[in-house]
Amino acid sequence: MNIELITIPKIEDPRGNLSVIENDIVPFDIKRVYYLYDVPAGAERGGHAHKKLQQFLVALSGSFEVVLNDGNDEQIITLNKPFEGILIKSGIWRELKNFSSGAVCLVVASEVFDEEDYIRDFKDFVEFKSI
Repeated sequence: MNIELITIPKIEDPRGNLSVIENDIVPFDIKRVYYLYDVPAGAERGGHAHKKLQQFLVALSGSFEVVLNDGNDEQIITLNKPFEGILIKSGIWRELKNFSSGAVCLVVASEVFDEEDYIRDFKDFVEFKSI
């Protein structure tokens, strides 16, 4: 599957740890950063794929599951460390679920928002992958 679990360097200090995400961590120029928080119990996010955009997801606080599908196989990854993230390349369906209370999901993206880049229906995604 076109994903990669990446450890973010951690600078440890008795006053608190520090991690930095720069272009040497992700293999793309960072064009957009956003985060999900206050996700209600039982709610799911994502539910789409991208034709071009790549994303790097990190659980800054708490935990959540990332369900990934490449059109043939499905994989579930739990993110729960603020120094570890998942790189999701283009052409991968993603769903985020089972958010713990207080979870914060940071998303670093390779492109600015473009609705035309989204595939929001799973049947359309499977068809896109078969082309």
